[in-house]
Amino acid sequence: MSALAYRVILEPEPEGGYNVVVPAFPHIHTCGDDVADALAMATDAIGLELAVMHDRGLPVPEPDGDSEVRIERVVVPAPAA
Repeated sequence: MSALAYRVILEPEPEGGYNVVVPAFPHIHTCGDDVADALAMATDAIGLELAVMHDRGLPVPEPDGDSEVRIERVVVPAPAA
């Protein structure tokens, strides 16, 4: 069996842990107590989604794990009070 690599985005939560977003699977949202846990949860969620897609005969998203990633920050004015 070959492996598929997908990008995941880990966002730290103020109360601890990480929120996980998977761009290739926009409806997957999961979290973990630490980086390792968050990645394990993402792996499980993606695996389940791929199994469902396979069972339903749906196309699988193209792997994007080798895509270049750039993260920037933008600052916008706060709305007037």
